[in-house]
Amino acid sequence: MDIRMSWFYRLGFLLLLFIVIYVFLKLQQVWAPFLEIFMTLFIPFAVGAFITYLLHPVIENLHNRGLHRGIAVFIIYSLFFGGVGFGIYKGMPAFVNQLHDLAENTPVFAAYYQEWVDGIQDETSRWPPAVKNRIDDSIIAVESYLEGVLSGILNFLKGFLNSVVTLAIIPFIAFYMLKDFNVMKRAVWYITPSRWREQGKLFLRDIDRSLGNYIRGQLLVCLVIGVLSTLLFFLAGMPYSLLLGIIVGITNVIPYFGPIIGAIPAVIIAATISGKMVVICIIIVFSLQFLEGNILSPIIVGRSLRMHPLVIMFALLAGGEIGGVIGLVLAVPVLVVIKTAILHAKEHLIRMRRKPAQ
Repeated sequence: MDIRMSWFYRLGFLLLLFIVIYVFLKLQQVWAPFLEIFMTLFIPFAVGAFITYLLHPVIENLHNRGLHRGIAVFIIYSLFFGGVGFGIYKGMPAFVNQLHDLAENTPVFAAYYQEWVDGIQDETSRWPPAVKNRIDDSIIAVESYLEGVLSGILNFLKGFLNSVVTLAIIPFIAFYMLKDFNVMKRAVWYITPSRWREQGKLFLRDIDRSLGNYIRGQLLVCLVIGVLSTLLFFLAGMPYSLLLGIIVGITNVIPYFGPIIGAIPAVIIAATISGKMVVICIIIVFSLQFLEGNILSPIIVGRSLRMHPLVIMFALLAGGEIGGVIGLVLAVPVLVVIKTAILHAKEHLIRMRRKPAQ
């Protein structure tokens, strides 16, 4: 009887939870403006915390070798933001010029693309109607997807330029987080309930061991691939080499599918020049992919994830279906957190079962 009642309580709780979620979603017009304000305030602190997470191990390493913590923070902080600032100062004008030139030549690319689509439709006009309709639907789907991606990129750039003041405060937030990292760590320790402290510490340690090395290594690999692709595109005579190199570097953060996504703009632009340029672009992209997969990632990233590639691909497909490009980027980190949480929950249940026996 007690077991049945416990199941009724659980079902009732789940039903109540679903009702609350349904009502919450129906009241979106009420809480959405507050969420937007919260995200505007939260994003600088989230970015600052992410930068702190990346730089803190290097600072701790220098501090453990005898360097004063304040001096270590100043050196690493200056190198990081100095390098970022110098890169923006030197690269932003060229990036904006190439982006402006690309916008002016968009009609040329659109006309070439339309000619290519017309050629496909002419070639397939005598094919069975079912096959031809499937090809036409695929072309429409690709157009819609590319339109969505371009719209997202433009909206991101627009939001980036409109948030200069918000972005300017991020270095100050990161500086104080790096400076007072141990103070914040102690504060979190004291506000955490005592029965959760040790378990939470182990949980965060396991996440950091796998996810931290992966994120830092992946960002370094993306930087190397972005610089190499820009240089190779420039030497090959490709227009918009900096813009294309940045795209290849950014999309490389997505495992397996990233290089393919990053190669699409380069191949499209190369197709408007010559077939030889298309072959050169494909060779460059595949060479970089070989370098990243067989040399850079094994050395820099290593096997920090310890997950089968099929599991990662499944997470990427699910992330892309749920959140698009952002979902692809966040799929692996979310998967690592879920995996660690499941392992810790399993260990907790095993300990709970052993307690009565003791």
